[in-house]
Amino acid sequence: MTKMKDLTGMARFDRDLSGVLKGGLPTELINDIIEAQLELWPLAKANYERLSSTRRKPLSIGSLQGASQWNPGRAGSTGASVDAKSISERKCFLCSENRPSEQFSLPWLEEWELLVNPFPILPVHFTIACKEHRPQAALPLDMAAMAEQAPDLAIFYNGAKSGASAPDHQHAQAVLKSELPLLRVAETIHPLERPGLMLSRDAGVELPFSFISAVISPDAKGMAALSALPSLGGTDPDSGLPSYKMMNTFFWMDGRTLRAVVVPRRAHRPECFGTAPGKMLVSPGAIDIAGILILPREEDFKAMNSTKAKEIYEEVCYPAS
Repeated sequence: MTKMKDLTGMARFDRDLSGVLKGGLPTELINDIIEAQLELWPLAKANYERLSSTRRKPLSIGSLQGASQWNPGRAGSTGASVDAKSISERKCFLCSENRPSEQFSLPWLEEWELLVNPFPILPVHFTIACKEHRPQAALPLDMAAMAEQAPDLAIFYNGAKSGASAPDHQHAQAVLKSELPLLRVAETIHPLERPGLMLSRDAGVELPFSFISAVISPDAKGMAALSALPSLGGTDPDSGLPSYKMMNTFFWMDGRTLRAVVVPRRAHRPECFGTAPGKMLVSPGAIDIAGILILPREEDFKAMNSTKAKEIYEEVCYPAS
């Protein structure tokens, strides 16, 4: 049953909230959802307004033309303690009963809820939470359907040991696909005319890490590529075994064709992670891996350059060749 706080926040739609996303997520609806949420939630509004004061500088690493972003509002997520003890001692902020009263949700597909992320990295930033409280498990292929319904967005996933600040609750996130440099690299090196999987190292371009690109055509080859994606994670540094917890994955539409990229991971955080002198508060999740390296502290932002960024990417991902 739709909550009263949802109806108050979304009155402009003049319809039952349970059906708002049945027609997909076109640009105008994306903007309306964010505006409605910010009208209700002063904290979220203040954080979105602060995005205008974040600073960026370019990071050029071969074909990945990215940037670093100084974003003090992300300090909590970047430095979050995600060990089992810390997780067990806090309430899950993605469960409906623990969310702030100002935050509304929109049902999406059968198992998911769309939420405006109150601590944004980009002007459009959603969290897509599973309705049921269960751990961040294998890659949810529902993300493919979400991408097909939201052609302006990239739907992305942080493995439980690859940037997820809530590894106890299955979730994905979404931002505008135009914001993520890695997606442009994949589109350049993997033509739509070649459906299936492709290794970035076979493209003959300079990159800071390896990834797997998928062109998911609506045929047997495309469906085989889609079904293979959850098994393409990296290696768990604790057990030394292959793990779905070690990946960042993106789904998006390229015209009428579904694309995906999987970046296998081998470490959660780089050696330089920390707040002590000589350390950096940097903890790469999917957006960082996609080319926007988030730095909550100004001193780290000033010290970051393309050489340091390349070192960080090489530590947490796999070599490009």
